[in-house]
Amino acid sequence: MAQTSQRLVYWQYQQGEWQALSGGVIHEQAVTLTVNGREWVTLMCTPTRLEALAVGFLYNEGLIQSIQEVAILQPCENERNVEIWLTHAPGKIRPWRRTSGCTGGMTQVDGEENPSPHPATWFQVEPEQIVQWMEDLYRHQELYHTARGVHASALSDGERLLVQCEDIGRHNTLDKLSGWVLLNGFSGAQKIILTTGRISSEMLQKSARLGAGMVISRTSPTSASVAMAERWGITLIGYARRTRFTVYACPQRVRGVPVELPLGSEIALSPSDTPPLE
Repeated sequence: MAQTSQRLVYWQYQQGEWQALSGGVIHEQAVTLTVNGREWVTLMCTPTRLEALAVGFLYNEGLIQSIQEVAILQPCENERNVEIWLTHAPGKIRPWRRTSGCTGGMTQVDGEENPSPHPATWFQVEPEQIVQWMEDLYRHQELYHTARGVHASALSDGERLLVQCEDIGRHNTLDKLSGWVLLNGFSGAQKIILTTGRISSEMLQKSARLGAGMVISRTSPTSASVAMAERWGITLIGYARRTRFTVYACPQRVRGVPVELPLGSEIALSPSDTPPLE
């Protein structure tokens, strides 16, 4: 079983007093992806759902387009390597670009083009549903409640949370979601992503690659992610906490939003840019 946390004894200072306490910290380790016998990349991660992490990472980086391209997928017993054999030779490695990830995330994806092969569908949800989904996300964070220091992301089909992944890296949680979708053959039209991490440009790219029509975060988006969301037609929501949230882009999927208000970038979308609601 994967080690997800480690028990420690530490000193805590509070109101002028020191106290020795025992508690957990989240486990972090390097996991190398070996593709067709060649070490491809090493990810700093929480060693859970390693098959999904490996497949999702390759998918989000554009090295595979479907699970049928994966012939062998085998995590090593020491959980420090995942061996992947593809049905074809992987493409030439482009220069890796450092992302805004706190653990030094890397990507080859060009942020100017929509990486999604499946355009996001249009639907509507009630504001109360968004609040409830975020409560469910928090309630089911097993690692977070054990040791803290971990991000979580979940995938919803518009009715319920289908799967939830936790990791020290917010980018890793989305790779694990993508891997889960590929490994389980999920093809639902409505894909809604909920996450505890900041929505930076690479987080928005991974969500678009998954075909998400809505991305909801407990914290903030960046200016680049807002611009991408507007351009790609993704509803972007931040600061979803307790009974409130903020809609930054494409508000048409949330019932009751006064869509005539300017949101996100200073360039207003023309009516022809916005697909009609079904």
